[in-house]
Amino acid sequence: MKKDVLRAFFLTVSLAIPALPVSAQIQTELMVTGKDAAARIAWWRDAKFGLFMHWGVYSIPGRGEWVQWQEQIPVNEYAKLADQFHPSNFDPDSWAATAKAAGMKYTVLTARHHDGFALFDDPGSSFTAVKSAAHRDFVADYVKAVRKAGLRVGLYYSPLDWRYPGFFFPGIYQASAEELRAQYHRQLDELASHYGKLDILWFDGGGDGWLGFGGVGFTDAWHARPMNQRYHGKFDWQDDAAVNHLRQLQPTIITNDRTDAPADFKSREGDAALGDFDSDDPWELCTTLTEGAWGYQPNAKLKSRDEIIRLLVSAVGRDGNLLLNVGPRPDGQIDPAHAARLGEVGEWLGKYGQSIYATRGGPYLPGDFGVSTYRGKTIFLHIFSAQNGTLNLPALPAKILACVSLTGEQASCKQSDGGVEVTLAGNKSSPDTIVEMTLASPAAEIKTIATASTAKK
Repeated sequence: MKKDVLRAFFLTVSLAIPALPVSAQIQTELMVTGKDAAARIAWWRDAKFGLFMHWGVYSIPGRGEWVQWQEQIPVNEYAKLADQFHPSNFDPDSWAATAKAAGMKYTVLTARHHDGFALFDDPGSSFTAVKSAAHRDFVADYVKAVRKAGLRVGLYYSPLDWRYPGFFFPGIYQASAEELRAQYHRQLDELASHYGKLDILWFDGGGDGWLGFGGVGFTDAWHARPMNQRYHGKFDWQDDAAVNHLRQLQPTIITNDRTDAPADFKSREGDAALGDFDSDDPWELCTTLTEGAWGYQPNAKLKSRDEIIRLLVSAVGRDGNLLLNVGPRPDGQIDPAHAARLGEVGEWLGKYGQSIYATRGGPYLPGDFGVSTYRGKTIFLHIFSAQNGTLNLPALPAKILACVSLTGEQASCKQSDGGVEVTLAGNKSSPDTIVEMTLASPAAEIKTIATASTAKK
């Protein structure tokens, strides 16, 4: 290619990088259905909170998991990072303990990210942790530790690999694209066959929505495919075959929606993607503990305890889960400040987890006041805002037998045909005032109720 054409191509794709999460949302809307599917994911819907960990050779430069792409580091040069990958403080038992202290119920580790470096053994690849300076299968150690801790085991896997030109131009570099696909199917089988029971396979970068980073193509000139359109070339990831075989090897596994195969749950990425209430399909918000990249960055700004709690409560009140990410350091240790912040969230859950775990969102839909959750004959109001200590909510088609604040305030509920008035007195609990309402009948029998703005402004 001519230099000016190459420059235009990389500029076009680089400019698209901030929008990549949108590209991920182009994935299939096909969801696994039926009683078996509901039973398989029931534990996950009850768990609510999980730990995401982005860790690999990209942790060494400490500029995020996209460092190779963003800085256009040549493949051969980037591969030398494997010679430095010898994490002396890697302790998966400590990872699991951190997750448990945070009140998390499952974990997801990046078994392989877009740079192609695998944390597991793959005889068909030279770019693995087993063939690095560490000479260690980190996935094996991680799975063992998480399972021993009584947590559910999840692995992240990206079918795409920046080392293969066939990913960018599958039509021209057909052999490379087919080699990339073969690696994807082979490595998925490796993960499903050698590490015992897996609970989650968290895909990223798969499906036709990701081919060519939005499908840079040409008709008389270079251009990017509109982000809301899919790739329609000849290459096919054959996701159905890959995921069907995965399910044969791991019958109880659940998968997200970032391939073109039917999924068990949907993914929302980043704080801004929290979105609307959805009780039809299981979904999860994944976001970061720090501001910035998902992979390790020294001195990255930590989110506050209250920010994290509100994100968790907001996701659960919308009937979803929260998967919160940390980027362990190059030496394999989760930054002590990050672990401490997670522990603060865990302390809050230790007090108020009854309003989070094993609940469903509703019946009051999210509003200016906050959100609600329910379990059995109990509704939990998670109140972020109540002007002058009073909150007016629409009528509730069930009798309220008792009303009490879990967070230390004095609470009373006045029920009438016109609505429910909640009055609070005393110091407001930060970041979430929780009012427990006990009903005479199951809350699940109540249809969702739209809410207006916070009352008495």
